[in-house]
Parts: sequence; C-alpha cells; structure tokens
Amino acid sequence: MPALAASALLLAAGCSSAPPQAEPPASPSARPTDADTSAPSADRALTVDAAPADIATAAAHPGSSDDEAHRTELDVASYDAKTRRAVISTSATSSTPSTPSNDDPGTPSSAPPNSPSPTSPEASEPAEASASPTSPAASSPSASATPHRTAVGDVIASAPAPGAPDGLLAEVTKVIGETAKGTEVQTKPAQLNALLRNNTAKGTVPVDPAAFDIDTLLPDVDVSWKRTGDVHVGPKGATVPLGSLRLDVRAALPTVGNASASAAASVSGFVQVAPQVDFRYGGEGAKAAPASAYLGVSGKWSSDWSLKGRVKGSATPVRIPFATLHADPVLQVGPVPVVVNLDLTCYVQISGDGKITVDVEQSLKGDFKAGGTFGLAQGWTPVSSSNMKGTGVRTSVTTAGSVQAALGTQATVGLYGSAGIVADLAPYVRSKGDATVIGNDSVFKTKGSWAVYGGVDLSGTLRLQLTIFGTPLFQRNIPLGSLHREWKLAGTGKP
Repeated sequence: MPALAASALLLAAGCSSAPPQAEPPASPSARPTDADTSAPSADRALTVDAAPADIATAAAHPGSSDDEAHRTELDVASYDAKTRRAVISTSATSSTPSTPSNDDPGTPSSAPPNSPSPTSPEASEPAEASASPTSPAASSPSASATPHRTAVGDVIASAPAPGAPDGLLAEVTKVIGETAKGTEVQTKPAQLNALLRNNTAKGTVPVDPAAFDIDTLLPDVDVSWKRTGDVHVGPKGATVPLGSLRLDVRAALPTVGNASASAAASVSGFVQVAPQVDFRYGGEGAKAAPASAYLGVSGKWSSDWSLKGRVKGSATPVRIPFATLHADPVLQVGPVPVVVNLDLTCYVQISGDGKITVDVEQSLKGDFKAGGTFGLAQGWTPVSSSNMKGTGVRTSVTTAGSVQAALGTQATVGLYGSAGIVADLAPYVRSKGDATVIGNDSVFKTKGSWAVYGGVDLSGTLRLQLTIFGTPLFQRNIPLGSLHREWKLAGTGKP
C-alpha cells in the first residue's frame, strides 16, 4: 500500500492540472487520440471521410524514432503567405495565461515533438479535451501541450486558418521565438507523403452544396440547393436532389446585325451537379515517393436548356461565364486533415457562322469523372470518363448554316492552395442544315438535309502542383486528353 500511494502521488505531480476523468483511456466513442493514430503500422489502411467540425491539426517529425503522423493540440494562429512565417499555438496558451513550467521555453525539446508516449496521459486524453488547460508541467518530454515544443523538422497539416484560407501543409525550418499568441516559426512547403508515409487511403467524399461561396456574374442567375435535414435554398431548392447544387440562367446572346425579334438570340436553362472529391494514396514506394496516388472530381450531372435565335458568327468559341463557385472541403485521412480546394466556373459557350436560326432544347443526365493517377512505372496519367445521355425536347432549324452551343462547367481541384487538375465538362448541342425545318417531338416537315446533335466534351490538364503528393516533378503540364461523345437528337441527313 505505501508503494501504491507513492506511485499515485508521483502521477498526480506529473499531471497536476489534468482533470481526473482524463487519466483513464478514452472511451471507444471518443474521437481518436494521438496514441490511437500515431502507433507505427506498415501498410495501414486509413479511412477517408469528411472532417468533423472540430478539425484537429496533424503533425509528424520525419526521421525521429516515432515519425508517424498524429493529431495534436497545435493550432495555426496566423500565417503570412509572403514570408511563410506562422504562429503555432496550443490550447494551453489560449486558455492558461501564465503557468509555471518545468520546461525552459528557450531550450528545444530533445525528444520528437508532438509525439506523446502511448502510455502517457496526453496520449489517452480525447482530442475534445483540448478546450481544457493542459499542464505545461507534464512529465513526458514528448508532450505537445506547450508551444515551444514545435521544433525544426516538424511537418504540420492544418485546416483553413487565419492567413491560410486554403489550409496549410508546411515544414518548420526555424523556431523564431515566443509571442503572445504562440511560437513563431519559419516554414517551407511540405508534401503529403511526409505525413501519410507507408499507409494507404482511398475514399470519395461528397461536397456539401452549402459549403460553396457563389458569385453570380449575370443578372438572371438563380442558385438552389438541398442538404440533410430538409434544409433548402433558392426557388428550386425543394425539388433539388439531396446534395445537389442547381444554377438556373437566362442570358441574351450577341445577334447578327439588326436582328428581328424572332431572331434575337438567347440561352436559358439549368445545370445541376452533385460534386464529389476522389482521393487515393497507395503507400510509400521507391525513393520515398508514393507507390500510387489519385486526385479527381466526379459526380452526377443533369441539365435542361434551350438555345433560340440567330447568334452572331464566331469561328472561335465565345465563352460567357455566368457563375463562379469555391469550396474548401476538408478530408479526414486517418489523423491528417487534407484540404481540397474546389473551384467551379459555369459558362455558356457559342460558336457558328451566324447564318442559321435555331430553336432547340436538350435534356441531359449522367455522370462524369476527371482526375490524375500516379504509378511508379508510368508517372502521372490522366483519367476522364463520362456517361451521359441526352434527348431533344424541341427542335427547329431555319435557313442554311451551323451553330454549336454548350452549357458547361470548368472544375479546378487542388490541395492546400496548389491547383493540380483543371477539368472542363461541356455538354452541347450542334445544328447544321441547308433548308427550313420545323419540328416538335418526333414530327418534322423539311426539305433538304439537316441535323441536330447533342454531345459532351471533357478535357483538361494535370498541373505540376500534383507533386504535393511527394511524387517526382514532371517537366510540363499534362493534357487530360479529350473525351468526345455525340449523339443524334433529330434530323434527316448527315451534318
């Protein structure tokens, strides 16, 4: 009994400010702790999911005895993108103004920073406890409770933070000193393989439509969406499928000369998309590069739109953006918050010879996928696919000539502020004829040859910034190639 009492006193002295309930191991329902996520494991499969509201910063110290990534109590209090200086704080500094410490703030810790021992109280304390003061007098030399434990060589992954709206993935190159808000450090860009190492991860995460910041660029654009809990926004929100985002547009187009009212050109309709982020990491391969990796965007698509009138001729397609959207969904890849930057630009694009007057409408449904995949043998290669079907609702073509109109979306996908993939999905209608044709549904009256086609083009580019995975640098941007599909909506002859 005396020995037991002495042990209890020593434990109490080492964790004097920790609440009694933090000493036992966390319950299975608690969020995984540092110990849960930092135990070394070869080829461990990490889950990929949408990050929780209380996103924890992850850190690793490559080259140390325990270099696995783990959740920490670190926060990026501020970041300057020009100087790459960051201030790193902890819950201890934000909630405890001044507490005597057994550690000298000017002396770097000799142990790997932010790597609590699996048996220490810090390791078993749930991450939610970060709101409570953590003792700077903790006996474990590898505890992450005080800001000066941020050391040179630390790799930090953070969700969007002040000064880093796209998230932060950085390596500490110099500890500058203590400030009122935390430890100021100099950083340089880091790569994901420094955190994910030999683990594997694969998952697809839908992007919440409510997470998009939307700028409408034309007067007549309406935005509608629906999310869980029957929360909906916009004139069509109640009818939009769960998780989808819909944009309705009405726009006048440049016409030929003094076009009559019957030939005035316009486009109207809607685009509805449910975007998802696809992420894969295949463990460590040769020369510390990933054995495989993938980043892409996919989702369901539907649109219903019409083109009327005689559009001014233009051999080069004229693109008219009508809305831009931006979101920064955070994927929880094991202990690591991976910030994905997603930009969408919705547009109308017109080309033709200015000689044909049309009144066509097309309904389109399907899905799409665009991205880049990496393998040690082939390097980065493009991935693109689309499975869409279109039907012509109304078709009228007058006089000879040709016109093509697209109602499309360009998507840019990146990680931590580095754009890696640009994909352009452009469903279109194309008309060509040498006679007057009037039709409704499947009944047409015509003389001569004419045709109306629906189609979809999917193109894009892999950019150099995809090396953020830790893959070798490629010398130029890689085209995604061009996926082209076309189908006949109506007509009597070849286009």
